[in-house]
Amino acid sequence: MAASAGPEIERLIGLLSKLPGLGPRSARRAALALLKRREQLLEPLAASLAETAAKVRSCGVCGAPDTRDPCAICSDDARDGALICVVEEAGALWAMERSGAFRGRYHVLGGLLSALDGVGPEALRVAELVQRAGAGTREVVLALPATVDGQTTAHYLAERLAGSGVEVTSLARGVPVGGDLDWLDDGTIVQALRARRPA
Repeated sequence: MAASAGPEIERLIGLLSKLPGLGPRSARRAALALLKRREQLLEPLAASLAETAAKVRSCGVCGAPDTRDPCAICSDDARDGALICVVEEAGALWAMERSGAFRGRYHVLGGLLSALDGVGPEALRVAELVQRAGAGTREVVLALPATVDGQTTAHYLAERLAGSGVEVTSLARGVPVGGDLDWLDDGTIVQALRARRPA
């Protein structure tokens, strides 16, 4: 960090560098861009951050961030309340919503089980999911990452929900739309073969 930067600028750079995808050098560039365009970027960003911090909360039903509780999705009567899609974080929820294909409700776990990181079921919103599943839910879709932690979490949740009488499903995995087999990794090809269906 430059010795000529004041403590306020150093703090800004330090905070920016904690964001995903921004290291110290990228944070310096972002800070300089903000400072250079104070009225167009810095001041509106500061106001937006303050407003977001004051107004956004986690939905008491699904755990998604929103300005109201219950959130807009949980409050939408047009959605199928008996269909719950379980996601790791809000980013996955937003990705599902972008597709427009899912018309049920969500449950944000707040992370994944990870023995290496010391994350157990008590650190996630598992108890809340089990409670919701027992209240008129027909199906729980596990939309978790195809990683070791994601699959461990999915297996654990399927076991916890086994006695509830709820159908537990997971997203299909395999060849993406527009995918070329030559560019796919071995794991994706294996999953695609296992999930094959009649043509």
